Amino acid sequence: MTTAPTRPRGASTTRTAGGVAERLLRNPTLGPLAALVLAIVVFSVTTDTFLTLDNVSLVVQQSLIVATLALGQTLIILTAGIDLANASIMVLGTLVFAKMAQQGTSPLLAMLIGAVVCTGLGAVSGALVTRLKLPPFIVTLGMLTIVTALGRLYSEGNSWPVTSDLLGFLGSGSYLFGYFYVTPGMLLMVVMFVLTWYALAHTAWGKHVYAVGNDPEAARLTGIHVDRTVFSVYVVAGIIYAIAAWQALGRIPNADPNAFQTGNLDSITAVVIGGTSLFGGRGGVWGTVVGAFIVAVLRSGLTQAGIDSLYQDVATGILVIAAVTLDQWARRRSL
Repeated sequence: MTTAPTRPRGASTTRTAGGVAERLLRNPTLGPLAALVLAIVVFSVTTDTFLTLDNVSLVVQQSLIVATLALGQTLIILTAGIDLANASIMVLGTLVFAKMAQQGTSPLLAMLIGAVVCTGLGAVSGALVTRLKLPPFIVTLGMLTIVTALGRLYSEGNSWPVTSDLLGFLGSGSYLFGYFYVTPGMLLMVVMFVLTWYALAHTAWGKHVYAVGNDPEAARLTGIHVDRTVFSVYVVAGIIYAIAAWQALGRIPNADPNAFQTGNLDSITAVVIGGTSLFGGRGGVWGTVVGAFIVAVLRSGLTQAGIDSLYQDVATGILVIAAVTLDQWARRRSL
């Protein structure tokens, strides 16, 4: 009489865990998307006002600035870098926009000059990383301090109100079908994410970004100009930060040198929660959108539930640690 082979204890669990890791690696947006849906369901059940159209529109508007900053941050993190200065670059952009416009410069020219400033600062970071081979963390930490000081010096420590309709244009809007408030800033964010997704998924440049993030030496051996790719990413991110400055003046019509002090951390949070690996080469812009919405939904829902803002920060921190832990676990399972 023959006996059926026994299944090793724990084999089913191992295969299940391996399958989960494989699915997470193939599509890292799935986990964050499930978390977003769960958060929406929980807050819809526990509060009376969360799922109203007005509140949904408000949540989307509140996520615009962080999502735009996080878009540039995503590109840099995909190359295994990081940008701690993105919010301070954006704030300096708002100051250039508003101060120059108030002093008589054409608003369009003020925006162009501010965009050049933001792009130039991104280029400086990229040059220091690629030419001097300095760690991105150190470079952008130094840039954070420098640009923050420059913003306060340029603004003379004062806030500068928006005096031009063009500067505040992205925050103006109207109700769609009389219910859902839509702003040009929302539409611009959609266009930016679609264009960036296309560039990453369907151009040689995007493939080079992922290749450099996965293994820069292997990318170099295949003929990719690693330094040129990394430098271009910081330049593109600088352009995105300039657009974020325009978004910021649409949301808050006042350029303040002390604003958005946690914007850099919020953008990193959105990217990491959205499934992009801090070690580069894995993730994408749609996960970043989900991550930005998770942060906005969490803050809105907990506020409406009467939870203190400090506990909101605790919950956000736990999510970041959980996201990085999941990324590490999935990578180890794939080896």
